[in-house]
Amino acid sequence: MTGWVKIAGLGPGNEDLVTPEVTAALAQATDIVGYIPYVARVAERPGLTLHASDNRVEIDRSQHALEMASDGKRVVVVSSGDPGVFAMASAVYEAVDNGPADWRNLDIQVLPGITAMLAAAARVGAPLGHDFCTINLSDNLKPWEIIENRLRLAAKADFAMAFYNPRAKSRPGKFERTLEILREECEPERLIIFARAVSRADEAIRVSTLGEATPEMADMQTMVIVGSSLTRTIDRDGDPIVYTPRFVAKAEG
Repeated sequence: MTGWVKIAGLGPGNEDLVTPEVTAALAQATDIVGYIPYVARVAERPGLTLHASDNRVEIDRSQHALEMASDGKRVVVVSSGDPGVFAMASAVYEAVDNGPADWRNLDIQVLPGITAMLAAAARVGAPLGHDFCTINLSDNLKPWEIIENRLRLAAKADFAMAFYNPRAKSRPGKFERTLEILREECEPERLIIFARAVSRADEAIRVSTLGEATPEMADMQTMVIVGSSLTRTIDRDGDPIVYTPRFVAKAEG
């Protein structure tokens, strides 16, 4: 087979954060497959066909990409951030796992990208500098009860936490409930970062505390990072630096 599929991360928004590896794959592609706003980030050119689709058809999109690769096309499946973080890499491999046997022999590669989580953390300092976890707060693909349980356990374990898809018009009360759970498990001084549209022209970063945070501080374009109990700030003129120390003292007793 001469076709291939490359599952690529376009980074958080700024074109400077797209890796050279991904740029090269886009230049070689005959077809681009992905969610509408992500496909729109790829420049049109002769010999390239763009296949944009809705956000809730990930498996259909993956199957289409694999079918085209089987026919000899060079296909790039695009995601924002990194394709392996709440994005298309898993969907493509799920389609392979449940599809025709010959799909398993296709040339499929995952090309990493810079996630919104890492871009947001870099903007404020190093809040994810020690153990952390990442939770997608959307309940489109998993029950809300699972999200609540993971939130509570992560807070009890004193992880720093990064939240994708924190608040949407279709589920406005869920982020309010997220803050309630965190307040039950964490002190009100716990640092929380709201990073909206990271690396884009309308970027907005706000460093707050759990006690002062409100649901309206987040939307679907916001990455929320909650520090651990050790996360601290360095005051300076302008925005503070937020970091989590690398060293954790041994508990007494």
